[in-house]
Amino acid sequence: MFLTREQVRSIDRRAIEEFGMPGAVLMENAGRGAAEVLLALGVPGPVSICCGKGNNGGDGFVIARHLANRGVAVRIELFARPEDLTGDAAIHYRSIARAGLPVTVHAGPNVDEAALRGVLSRSAWIVDALFGTGLAGPVRAPFDRVIAAVNGSGVRVFAVDLPSGLDCDSGAPLGPTVRASHTATFVALKQGFASAGARAWLGQVHTVDIGVPLPLRAAPDCE
Repeated sequence: MFLTREQVRSIDRRAIEEFGMPGAVLMENAGRGAAEVLLALGVPGPVSICCGKGNNGGDGFVIARHLANRGVAVRIELFARPEDLTGDAAIHYRSIARAGLPVTVHAGPNVDEAALRGVLSRSAWIVDALFGTGLAGPVRAPFDRVIAAVNGSGVRVFAVDLPSGLDCDSGAPLGPTVRASHTATFVALKQGFASAGARAWLGQVHTVDIGVPLPLRAAPDCE
């Protein structure tokens, strides 16, 4: 089964509204499942988790907490001001902040690229939690430079749901795009993954069950 961008949105909305599953729980399930995939791949050193301000970043916060709970050294690179986080992402950010996990905030259009490249290059893995399926156009500054730093690091990259910059429906890069070694995608493969051209960006794809009720998995729609 392959899901379009609109079907992904519909599944999330209906799971919350019709089946009573809080969005924060779905995010927790997603992040925990992705962390388990990463741990199974092997984590021989520190992990840098690059987070945007949306739900994809929220998944990254959950991943950070679960990795830290397993004794993995993590560092969160947050490309937003904490006060700009909303909804479920804000809930999970408060959790990692209160737990004292190390967070570096990159707010505004200027990013210390030299410092970022240094941190990334010393990592065993980079987790790409910048943008998810909702991205519909090329990323803007400074994310173009952040993606360049990720791709130029020489470090294995673990993408959350899909590589940032890749179009969910077409599988084509919308502009600067993360080139992942592995992608942990949620519920089901995305429509764009069927494109032969997407393979170079996705790496090996792992499907993560986030607890969406079976009726939604069996018959997703865009109502």
